[in-house]
Amino acid sequence: MPRRILLDVKVSPAAAYVALAAARLFAETVSTVAASRGVARVAISGGSTPKDMFGLLADPSQPFASSIPWSQLQLFWVDERCVPPTHPESNYGMTLAAMLSKVPLPAENVHRMEGELDPEEASWRYEAEIRNTFRLEGAQTPTFDLILLGLGPDGHTASLFPHTEGLNEMSRICMANHVPQKDAWRLTLTWPVITQGRTVAFLIEGAEKAEMVGTVFAGAYDPETYPAQLIRPANGKLTLLLDTAAAAGLPGAPQDGESTLELA
Repeated sequence: MPRRILLDVKVSPAAAYVALAAARLFAETVSTVAASRGVARVAISGGSTPKDMFGLLADPSQPFASSIPWSQLQLFWVDERCVPPTHPESNYGMTLAAMLSKVPLPAENVHRMEGELDPEEASWRYEAEIRNTFRLEGAQTPTFDLILLGLGPDGHTASLFPHTEGLNEMSRICMANHVPQKDAWRLTLTWPVITQGRTVAFLIEGAEKAEMVGTVFAGAYDPETYPAQLIRPANGKLTLLLDTAAAAGLPGAPQDGESTLELA
């Protein structure tokens, strides 16, 4: 049976405000964790809302860039397309252009997935990178302080697509997942690793996502068809940052504001 969790639902009136809410969550988490433990480890995703969030984090007219202790941030990726970093579809490349080239985050604190390599080699190299950075031993798995996710129109998250091998992987940290629907390979953190995150948040906006939001977070449990349903954090809490249009598909969600819902 799936784990029962609480949904911390935060609804903003428009997509731009979802990016702003995500920027606040990013900055506050990094600042708080760095102050208490000395280092904050964050895994990010690609997509339009994260891109807007990165722009806000790097914008000197916003309060975030000057408040984030960049030297204490270790930045990772949730997933990556198997393309070179200069390719227009690279999640790393998008982040570099939108944020990394504009903020004082040390290069050694940026841990990208090497999408230009053979997928299996790249997945093992990234797993080793995480193990070394987190100083893991044996079968230990990493606990990220913040993991930011998106929701695909087919119910996928990270690069965990419906009916793919990645849904069955329980022991790896990172894997190469072949996606027949895309006729492509993707690199992705595995879902057991994602569910270990201290704060796990979905960033979702747009009316076209409303039906899938309802299906994933209020519908019957069918993770083979809707892989995002696998993301039920071990600490019992999941954050949803939505705009009003996307939240329309979730029963009990406010049109604007915050609420707590139970996901059975």
